[in-house]
Amino acid sequence: MHPNPLFRSDDRAALEALIADTGFGMVFAATPDGPRVAHVPLLSDGEGHIRFHLARSNALTKHLANETALIVVNGPDGYISPRWYDDRNTVPTWDYVALEMEGPVARLEDDALEDLLNAVITKFEGGIEGEPWLASESGKELWAGLFKGIVGFELTVEHWRPTFKLSQKRAPRELARISEGLAAAGNPALAACYRGQHA
Repeated sequence: MHPNPLFRSDDRAALEALIADTGFGMVFAATPDGPRVAHVPLLSDGEGHIRFHLARSNALTKHLANETALIVVNGPDGYISPRWYDDRNTVPTWDYVALEMEGPVARLEDDALEDLLNAVITKFEGGIEGEPWLASESGKELWAGLFKGIVGFELTVEHWRPTFKLSQKRAPRELARISEGLAAAGNPALAACYRGQHA
């Protein structure tokens, strides 16, 4: 989390939207072999529980249950040029949106893992145009074999550490120029983050 409190947020709806919109993140934990990270799809229940699954062979899998871990979700980010400021006698910066969530991890039983897989499939298939693919299209043997290769987990968030670094120290007219500049430079996702600040 950025040390400047200006970039923090207590808006849980915004944090849940970031998790839902991004749908992917990194799980970090200490292991006897040193710190490790896994890159995973994430699903929040909106009540402070984040579920995910790992390959059984992942370096983190055998070390996560009953331990504390950190999940990081990265939102939009980008270079901020001084050309968009009133005074160009300054330096560039990098603005970004990110969320860290820390807490204990529990292993999911197979029925809960199956619920997670079905929920992930339903969510992401729903974001694609056309007829969705259904889990029921997998053969029973293939679907059953999946559970030999993956393990499900749930992290209970005890600490939320968001950063919304969006040039908050700048005047509204500069924020508008930053937003316009980012959009023109091909970064509409970050550009959209500024709109509420100069509305």
